[in-house]
Amino acid sequence: MTLYMHYRFPLALALLIAITACSNNSDNSDNRAGDLEDPEVIAQGMEIFRFDTFGDEAFWTDVLGMHDVIASSVDPTTALSVGLKVDAEALPPEIITGIESGSVDLQDPDTTIALLKLDAVVGIKGRVESVGGNDRLVRVGITCALCHSTVDDSFAPGIGRRLDGWPNRDLDPGAIIALSPALSEETRAVYNSWGPGKFDARFNLDGLNGAHVIPPAYGLRGIHSITSTGDGDDIAYWNRYVAVTQMGGQGSFYDERTGVNITNGTEDLVSSKLPALQAYQLSLEPPAPPAGSFDPAAAERGKAVFEGGGQCASCHSGDRFTDANDRLHQPNQVVSEPEPEGAPSWAARSATGLYRTAPLEGIWQHPPYFHNGSAPTLAAVVEIYNSRKQLGLSSAEKADLVQYLKSL
Repeated sequence: MTLYMHYRFPLALALLIAITACSNNSDNSDNRAGDLEDPEVIAQGMEIFRFDTFGDEAFWTDVLGMHDVIASSVDPTTALSVGLKVDAEALPPEIITGIESGSVDLQDPDTTIALLKLDAVVGIKGRVESVGGNDRLVRVGITCALCHSTVDDSFAPGIGRRLDGWPNRDLDPGAIIALSPALSEETRAVYNSWGPGKFDARFNLDGLNGAHVIPPAYGLRGIHSITSTGDGDDIAYWNRYVAVTQMGGQGSFYDERTGVNITNGTEDLVSSKLPALQAYQLSLEPPAPPAGSFDPAAAERGKAVFEGGGQCASCHSGDRFTDANDRLHQPNQVVSEPEPEGAPSWAARSATGLYRTAPLEGIWQHPPYFHNGSAPTLAAVVEIYNSRKQLGLSSAEKADLVQYLKSL
């Protein structure tokens, strides 16, 4: 299996799954022990998460030609429309003033190049050189932050302070990749079918099309199986998987269970960065619900439903509201299958063939729900469980349960 097979290469980001005993990826960092708490290591991990491409410019520039696409066609307005975010704290005062006054042209691709030169586009790393007195984008790659960070919109929609670990559910990765002239029309149609907030991290490997919602990267400390199928028990597994097989980073990934065996380049730019990257990810805690976003009295009643008639606590147990440390579940035991619209089973494409119970802290922040995004709201989640599990909850109980979920 080669990385560039049919150019079916997804845009992903580094994060989430876990190193497995039958993988040869020996990433000696323990998601459960939480022993990487050195502030300097965490700070290093933040830099890697935000700005390290693992050498993936070899794919995004040399194969897909995205540097030319950005330079000719992607102005800031277009970039924001497909969910890209701008770090307001990276903008100098004159740029802030220019955006406010309108003197900075947000419909000029040259402005995008200026933002890339400032490292202000979240998750996109560009090398800008002066050519004939003009700035020219000559290399471009992506980082973990592209999918697993957003901003607080404190300056304008899509422009604000970084919120690392928050899934960027506005991002349309497929639409961005589909801009590449290197893709066939058939492949471009698959990418365009995903929509905002979804990505298929298996498509370039198995050729099937069934996008997964971009997951949060916060609240993972103490959880063994950190992805929806629990393919391993350490974040470093998925960091390596995504860095190599999805981002196009220079390094190797192998897992005999899935048969994925990929090496990019001759220099390993991934392995040495995994411990610090994981340490930073484990430091990211779930966001508290905004003040006034739920009814406390109804939430208290909803807690009783959660632990009683709703049967939620039978799987969403413990401090992190998941039994993933103890067991995984058969596809026929979860309400998110069968997949919508004839899409392939996500579990069937995994190493385990199973699903883990999703942790619930910060669940208010990241609709849509389930691995496939088939529930647009928490009310829809409750309704699906009530119907498929034949729980017999009343309208009042369902409403209270929603309020409790919003409080987590």
